[in-house]
Amino acid sequence: MPCSWASRAGLALAGLLCAVLAPAVGHAADARAADLLHQALAAQGGEARLRALKSVQWDAYGYRNELEQSERPEGPYITEFVHLSEVHDLQGRRYRSASDTKIYPVFENPQLSVIDGDVAMVVAGGRPGPGTPQQVQTMRERMALSPERLLLTALDAPDARREADTVLQSVPQNVIAFTLDGAPVRIFLNAYTHLPTATDYSGPLARTGFWAYVGDVTQRTYYSFWWLAKGGLHFPMQWNVEANGLPDRMYMIHALKLDAPLNEAELAIPAEVRAGFQPNAPPLDLETRPLKTQDAVELAPGVVFIPGSWNLTLVRQPDGVVVLEAPISSGYSAAAIAEARRRFPGLPIKAVISTSDSWPHIAGVREYVAQGVPIYALDLNRPILEWLIAAPRHAHPDALARSPRAAKFHLVSGRTALGVGPNRLEVIPIRGETSERQMIVYFPGLKLLYGSDPFQRQPDGSYFYGQTVSELTDAVARERLDVDRFFMMHVGPTPWAELAAALRAAVATDSPHPDF
Repeated sequence: MPCSWASRAGLALAGLLCAVLAPAVGHAADARAADLLHQALAAQGGEARLRALKSVQWDAYGYRNELEQSERPEGPYITEFVHLSEVHDLQGRRYRSASDTKIYPVFENPQLSVIDGDVAMVVAGGRPGPGTPQQVQTMRERMALSPERLLLTALDAPDARREADTVLQSVPQNVIAFTLDGAPVRIFLNAYTHLPTATDYSGPLARTGFWAYVGDVTQRTYYSFWWLAKGGLHFPMQWNVEANGLPDRMYMIHALKLDAPLNEAELAIPAEVRAGFQPNAPPLDLETRPLKTQDAVELAPGVVFIPGSWNLTLVRQPDGVVVLEAPISSGYSAAAIAEARRRFPGLPIKAVISTSDSWPHIAGVREYVAQGVPIYALDLNRPILEWLIAAPRHAHPDALARSPRAAKFHLVSGRTALGVGPNRLEVIPIRGETSERQMIVYFPGLKLLYGSDPFQRQPDGSYFYGQTVSELTDAVARERLDVDRFFMMHVGPTPWAELAAALRAAVATDSPHPDF
């Protein structure tokens, strides 16, 4: 069957995936690599059996560590519990992934995506809509690197080669390397059993989610709990995934089906979704995300609140402009700096204040380092900021990667004043149990407080969640601050008195979601 989607999905990707998913038998260019791969295929159940597979379906339970949002970078981490189901239609080049994610006791997020050829569909809030070409690419990579296709993908790769043996998990390993979408893949084969112990990959699939904004990433997947399945095929039922050496997620498969009937309705993409899919759409790249979603608001003369998916604020002082937060990406920060210079011509950017360790707050810090802007950050957050600033960015270089320079840190360990005049501000650690890595910014002359991001306002007007509301109000009481209004990264200007009602509601309930 010809790969008819090649012209629109990108020739390099399509050529690779046609090789991976087509039934033709491939041959690694390196004879030593080919010999090892044939041994591994025999150990897994046989090359012919694996190439003859039409479909794989599995249902798994697991978890993901919220490395990007956790209270402490070194762990323990906030944990997402995940129920994940996947369908790999190898013959029809279709893919389905359905997940139900819960962060007990406060959050639930079902997600669904379907790929058919070169068309992607996502379902959010029960509403189907077109996905992106990037989702097509990453899901095809997912299939190419999944256990039922991994060894075949390597064998069919024209650049597959054997590398030096190594040791993983105290066991000698033979190493096979090749490229997928221009990025390196390494398979570690147990020298005794010849089955895959782990796979390393550094391409688009490894750079999904927040990993796209922390520099070059290597995703390592460990395979274990091998299972003898139908037809004599061996399949790993446990997958542990690391990213840059950090424990990212784990899945344990509890139901596996090989060549079982497919539910065609679950794999169908409605005609209107197909019509809306844009195969040549530019990437959804946070580097180019618009700075604001609504008009900017002046909270006081020279204090400009810019609402967006990640709010930021510009503060004019006599000797320069202070920027509150460095959200999401280097490109977003470059846009913020340009906006500050446009609004306040002739004034330098004197400082940026990053009030939290979570990635939406710090992912844009590198641009300020590149432009020599001093960074005010909590003392506890220096290690994670240094890690971010030092991260290599060969795949997608930003200004700092092109012209490296040292950061100018002003680490905050106690109440710290910045500037003079009516917009003088004070930076204060919250020192809460859950918000220990966050700071608030207080404007004494304005009775105005920037509260960082320990909680958010729900669509019904309530606040998520009571514990951190109390930590913010406790910090204000401890510092004897006189506050009339507050605002945050995801909360617009709001009367301070609202939080008293939020606390009363919190202490009147047992749990945010008692039905969990």
